[in-house]
Amino acid sequence: MRLKSGLVMLFLLVFSATAYAQESAAESVEKLKMQLLDVQSHENDLRARLAELDEAIKPENIERSLAGIGSTRPEELRESRRRQLTIQRDGVQAQLQTLESSRVRLESALANAEALAYQQSARPTQMMAATSPKRSHLLMFGGGGLALLALGGGALLYRRKTKT
Repeated sequence: MRLKSGLVMLFLLVFSATAYAQESAAESVEKLKMQLLDVQSHENDLRARLAELDEAIKPENIERSLAGIGSTRPEELRESRRRQLTIQRDGVQAQLQTLESSRVRLESALANAEALAYQQSARPTQMMAATSPKRSHLLMFGGGGLALLALGGGALLYRRKTKT
């Protein structure tokens, strides 16, 4: 009974290692495309917010937004509102710059992943071994595990046949 559970555990370990090693470049391309769409969507939202802030920071719009507020110092209120809007606008611009650099990085990574996916589809066995040493080690481990599993199964069958 212990041998069976050991073999099952070994099989699960080997299967999970080979499944991890076989993440294809096509899956990476899809993940990168989804990330790029998210970044572009967020970038469009920030651009719309920046346009709103640019419109709101105009002197006549600041004046209009403070029209219902009575004060003995309306100049200070207008200046305070202008500073708030400027700070918000600068924050949105900083976020936009960060997103633009992320978008450029993702586009570059996507182009590389697409090229790798194309190469893997053209020569899957050669490219899989050449992509990274870690991946080839995992594949060797998986193959060795499968060989051990087959050997253990053969030994178990041999023992059963010799007992009867």
